[in-house]
Amino acid sequence: MPITKSFAKEVKYTNPMFNQMSEEEIFQYQEQLLQKQLRYVYRNSEFYRKKFNEIGVHPEEIKSIHDFRQLPAFMDKTIERENQKESREKWGHPFGTHLCCSPDEIEFTGTTSGTSGEPTFTYTFTKEDLNFLNRYIAHMLEYGGVFPGDRLLFSHALGIYATSSILWGIRSQGVLPIDVDVRAGSAMILRYADMTKPTAAMMTPSLAEHLIDKASELIGKRVGDLGLKALFTVGEMGIGIPEVKKKIETAYGCRVYDYLGEFGFSCDSDEYYGIHCVAPDLGLFPLDLVDPETKLPIEIRDGVIGEIIATEFNLKASPRIRFATGDVIQVFTHDCPGCGFKGKRFRFLGRSDDMLIIKGANVYPSAIKKVIAKFVPDVTGEIRIVLDNPPPRVVPPLELKVEYGYHFDQRQLLGLEEKIKNALHTEARVTPQIIWCEPGTLEKAMTKTPLFEKNY
Repeated sequence: MPITKSFAKEVKYTNPMFNQMSEEEIFQYQEQLLQKQLRYVYRNSEFYRKKFNEIGVHPEEIKSIHDFRQLPAFMDKTIERENQKESREKWGHPFGTHLCCSPDEIEFTGTTSGTSGEPTFTYTFTKEDLNFLNRYIAHMLEYGGVFPGDRLLFSHALGIYATSSILWGIRSQGVLPIDVDVRAGSAMILRYADMTKPTAAMMTPSLAEHLIDKASELIGKRVGDLGLKALFTVGEMGIGIPEVKKKIETAYGCRVYDYLGEFGFSCDSDEYYGIHCVAPDLGLFPLDLVDPETKLPIEIRDGVIGEIIATEFNLKASPRIRFATGDVIQVFTHDCPGCGFKGKRFRFLGRSDDMLIIKGANVYPSAIKKVIAKFVPDVTGEIRIVLDNPPPRVVPPLELKVEYGYHFDQRQLLGLEEKIKNALHTEARVTPQIIWCEPGTLEKAMTKTPLFEKNY
């Protein structure tokens, strides 16, 4: 494990009581929260009550997290959409039969993007829920040096989206969000940032990189001239790639933090050591993983890779219980080498439905992108995985579009291609057919940049 140049400020749990507890004591406390939450959803949700009855288990019979992990998944996106349809037909609201409160008590709802189907109202909260969740966002901002009275550039899709719930936490910290919808375009985002002089910003890593390239052209300044003291990114593996982290931090002149909603954030370290799980009172995350293929429980140990099964504590409106997220992560259980945090950490690897199977080996697009990034500036870092048939199985060779660098001598492409293929074979277990592209021809999105080119 690399040693950082300087020891980072230690990340603490959001709830101070956990900082005084052992790992075993935290685990036991989570079991109490789990038992309480399971009784709550059984009493208040038609869907969850039906699920327990179908498998012949009553919440009172679940005595431990181990017992709970043996249960099948209760919900995924497909089931959630079916629930929403049923609740619209029966009760005239779109929040699903798993809703545990009256629709009148809902203070905020946020959906997934719906790019792969009908949007789902997964992020539905009461006022009590929002007050509970706000603490985690305020904690992250304070760790990053953002305090009451500061301004923060918030550049995500605004409206009924999951990221919009973060705005409540920003305001609860006394921080003024300068919320510019990402769909307004890079010129508008940069103009508002230049006008309002925010202390920090929130956006996707793709947008952060995109603005680096556009700032001089659009406002006549570098992004480093904006004076940001912190940048918080979400939604992609992003700064989990060392080259991307270094590029963004160098350009903006500040630390960039990776985060996953209220569950946690990365530390103030030169090296990236994953998102630190600061919220053991919010849910089981990341203690409940299953094999992405067999869906069987996986033992939590250092370095393990698995799909997240989400179960949330303390939320009243629409808590997720045994929700198969489709997100695949790698968990780390030892103390953080960068800051000393003693809790669990994780690194986002991708979606289980993005996983490719090539000659029997599981390959994640994020692993391919991480290898390609090591060859910048000989390449731009932009790639597309070309799929002629639906994943996961790919008939080799995998076709991979790669942009060569802006100043790279094209006469050297053959040698560069050989080096990239060797690296991908060693580190990602794939030897692709590389299709070279001129720099700038693989369009970079301002939200999540796609990794696939689907020709089916």
